[in-house]
Amino acid sequence: MSKKNAKKRYKLLRFIKSILFNPLTYAVLAFPFIMVPMIIIVYRFEAGVSMEGMGDSFWNFLIAFVAGYYDICVVTPIGRLCSFIILISGIAVFSTLTGKIASVFMEAQMKKDKGLAKLKNLSHHFVICGYKTDFEKILESVLETNDDLTPDQIVLINEAPSESMENLRGDIRFKGIHYVAGDFSDETTLKRAKIELAERALVISDQSQKLSQLETDSKTVLAVLTMTNLNPDLYIAAELIDSKFKRHLEMAHCDEIILANDYERKLIVSASSGVGMSQIITELVSSDSESGIFMEEIPPQFIGKTYGEYRDNQKTNAVLIGLLENTGNFHQRRTEALREAQKTPDIKKIVTNLKKIKQLKSNDPIIAPPETYVIKPNSRAVFIMGRKTFDEESEK
Repeated sequence: MSKKNAKKRYKLLRFIKSILFNPLTYAVLAFPFIMVPMIIIVYRFEAGVSMEGMGDSFWNFLIAFVAGYYDICVVTPIGRLCSFIILISGIAVFSTLTGKIASVFMEAQMKKDKGLAKLKNLSHHFVICGYKTDFEKILESVLETNDDLTPDQIVLINEAPSESMENLRGDIRFKGIHYVAGDFSDETTLKRAKIELAERALVISDQSQKLSQLETDSKTVLAVLTMTNLNPDLYIAAELIDSKFKRHLEMAHCDEIILANDYERKLIVSASSGVGMSQIITELVSSDSESGIFMEEIPPQFIGKTYGEYRDNQKTNAVLIGLLENTGNFHQRRTEALREAQKTPDIKKIVTNLKKIKQLKSNDPIIAPPETYVIKPNSRAVFIMGRKTFDEESEK
């Protein structure tokens, strides 16, 4: 309680100091001491000439100060001088207020344009951290692949040159996209992007700064750790340059780990065999949403049934090739598995179940399982779909 009281006292003292040392405070205090005598002086000199009572003098002050013109024609030199001072004071006050309000709005807009403002009224959004030279193509492919995703649901966090981000945000394809400038591994920057309310995050190997591969991967790992700490329910996919950092991301409960260099190396090696493997892989991972590999939710009635039963009930041209287990947020999957493991009264079974939980893998692919394989909860079916042109040609 003493710390809380001390903090409150400190805030109160800061507030009092800010008022005492603010020139506006003295201007407000001086206002009645200057204007009230002016109203009285105008009435004293104009009484019986252009004014019949104190109310006329006050009305003259109100119109001159607020509207900036005279409703009553003052006659005496002193009355005119005081009325002129009132009019000039009103113009100065309202000009200052207008300028201050305009500067507040302009500053807020400039902060928003430069990615320095804290985002508001945003939840269940998709956060993309990092920047690459072909970033526009990545962003375009993300929108093409995710039909339910619109630019206003995406938040970009990076330290890319301001010109690059201005050009990107000015593109009609990305209209409404949000931007937060700063280090995406920093907690303050992530909070400005409302990471605690986000649904998904993608961390790509950042090229906006001149960092070594070690520093880039270290930054990725730190970002994932910070995100999982701020939002344990966040689904995170992260790209690594060096596979030796994979274990660190697994310990941070990263849901998907992308080893881009390893994939590229394997693709080159497969091409060296001269059997066309690279073309097959390219076709499978095509960005065309109507062909290649895709996944579907398994209906609840097939959970706990065998793979063979599910396959026999498929009525589609797509080919079922396997299952993807432990899909979704891995933190939630572990929590659910832990609850399930503790339901049995048998201590030995609890220990065995806990060991299995320790070996759980996020998004674990089971390719071509046996027909008797039992489908587990949180699994998805993996299919391969051919292009429509093939189907049309076969019909002819």
